[in-house]
Amino acid sequence: MRHHMETNRQLRTAARLTFGNTASRIYLGLVLATVVFVAVDVLFVTHEDASFSGVWVFFLAAPTVFVFLMGGSMAWAESGGPGWFIYLALVVSVLVQAFALGWFSQLVRGPSRPGRSAHPQGA
Repeated sequence: MRHHMETNRQLRTAARLTFGNTASRIYLGLVLATVVFVAVDVLFVTHEDASFSGVWVFFLAAPTVFVFLMGGSMAWAESGGPGWFIYLALVVSVLVQAFALGWFSQLVRGPSRPGRSAHPQGA
């Protein structure tokens, strides 16, 4: 039972660091806006030549996405791995970086203490 409670606490902490702070939310919002832009560009805009709008998602997921893609290239004969693996690598990379942003943000701000006011004078 104690192990289960510890696991739940660790999962809540990881979720809070990934989704529950301003830096991570801004990053995830930027990634979501870029994905929507790419989807609209690919599905609804006709181009005479190839569109490179999808590159922006890789820029936002860099550098971790390239580590996953190198691993996929080593595991499979295809460059970067199969198509589903590339999408999975993008999603996992974005989540890892959102977690890292949350962790770094908490490191810079210091741990939050319950009962502590945001305004020292109470105003």
